[in-house]
Amino acid sequence: MELTMPDFRPLEERLGHTFRDQSLLLQALTHRSYLNEHSDFPLAHNERLEFLGDAVLELIVTEHLYKHFANPEGDLTNWRAALVNAKTLASISKDLNFEEYLLLSRGEARDKDTKARMYILANGIEAIIGAVYLDGGMKASEILIHRHILSHLPKILELELYVDAKSKFQETAQELLGITPTYKVLEEEGPDHQKEFTVGVFLDKDLVAVGRGSSKQEAQLAAAEAGLDVKSWHTRPTREVMHTEAKDLSPS
Repeated sequence: MELTMPDFRPLEERLGHTFRDQSLLLQALTHRSYLNEHSDFPLAHNERLEFLGDAVLELIVTEHLYKHFANPEGDLTNWRAALVNAKTLASISKDLNFEEYLLLSRGEARDKDTKARMYILANGIEAIIGAVYLDGGMKASEILIHRHILSHLPKILELELYVDAKSKFQETAQELLGITPTYKVLEEEGPDHQKEFTVGVFLDKDLVAVGRGSSKQEAQLAAAEAGLDVKSWHTRPTREVMHTEAKDLSPS
């Protein structure tokens, strides 16, 4: 199969990196499922680049947090997790708008707006970071990560997005109302291997919000997230947030 390169210029402009070897970018956008239907495709799928990009991303984010914040390890770990988790990376992928370039099987291409697609997009970002690292080195990777990922850190700190929704809802409810939320399964649908749960979060006997998920825990988190929206508690701090910028703390 002859390799035909898409016009990557709009994507490269959004990324802030022009590839010397565009086949690296094409490989970063090639999902395993595509090769199942195109066995003669000359490039490998993106999982090795994803493996590399994950390590580069974690190192650059960790170094930035270490150098610029004086908080203890536990805080930095939580902030890093909030920056590099699949949900955050998938949302950032919307800004980069690379979904149109993804090479997917016909089935995966049709299966939009699902948890599987979220992971495909998040993994795609990590694979792109790996490709940028191989093509342009650490400096190019730092520029990409600072521009598109670390730029979300102020919002994560302001809204305490590093605290999971269930913990935040409980802490705020206890602080403001003196009530501990409870969760109740309202509905179960689907076969055992593919169940969907609908869970309600209650304050005393009052149903505040509902959430859905493929597990009870996932549905509870979704309900808590919805509850924070209903109560407008997203922006209310529930604990002291030590995010004062520190001078460079790295060894001289």
